[in-house]
Amino acid sequence: MSFFNYKNFCALFTNERIVLLVIALNSILIFMEESGVGGHWIGFCDTACLVFFLLEMLCKISEAGFGNYWRSGWNCLDGFLVIVALPTLVSAIFPIQLTDFSFLLIMRLFRVFRIFRLVHLFPHFNTIAKAFKLAMKESTSLLLGYMITICIFALMSCAMFKNAAPQFFGTPFESIYSIFRMFTIDGWYEIPDAIYDNVDESYQYLVRPYFISILVLGGIIGMSLINSVFVDAMVSDNNDDVKAKLEELEKKIDKLLEK
Repeated sequence: MSFFNYKNFCALFTNERIVLLVIALNSILIFMEESGVGGHWIGFCDTACLVFFLLEMLCKISEAGFGNYWRSGWNCLDGFLVIVALPTLVSAIFPIQLTDFSFLLIMRLFRVFRIFRLVHLFPHFNTIAKAFKLAMKESTSLLLGYMITICIFALMSCAMFKNAAPQFFGTPFESIYSIFRMFTIDGWYEIPDAIYDNVDESYQYLVRPYFISILVLGGIIGMSLINSVFVDAMVSDNNDDVKAKLEELEKKIDKLLEK
């Protein structure tokens, strides 16, 4: 009689509750290590968590098949995080000296990304993600128009105020960032005031109305429009479900009235 059962072994590493528990534990370990708390045992436990994630990925590939595994967006995220951490795992198991500190820094950064797997804990997250994807799709043209408007105002402002306020409009890139700040109602008074004091007196009366128009068009009207379209697209699935149920209810009422 064999004491090893492959199905039970894979069931252990693919059990959703156990996986989420290991993810939560790994997140705590990463937080402690980045905070300078603990000792070498944290590194050992972190390596053990990585081995668990590797076995989880291999078990899922074995059950679903290589191609089917990578068709899932969540599996792509989980698999990617495991693969990029493999050099760290190898260096922890075998006595290999890694002298490229920039490489080690990137590996530490990807370790922190493992915390993203905790989104599995959120109830109905897949539904929310689906609605967010739909909202982004519906808002694409509006967001593109919004970015083009930012670029237009940025180039105009750069041409007019690059000498008066080079810290805000010295280059087109700095100008784009400054206009974006204005559109998000950040620095809406700081930027005009800095320019007002450094332009010719004959043009001072135009500075504040110009930036007020930017604030109203981009910061108030533009952002409100984007928010309304985005929220409407987010809840459209729920509205469709309600409409379908109402239509079904109306059909049942009509059948009852016919009788």
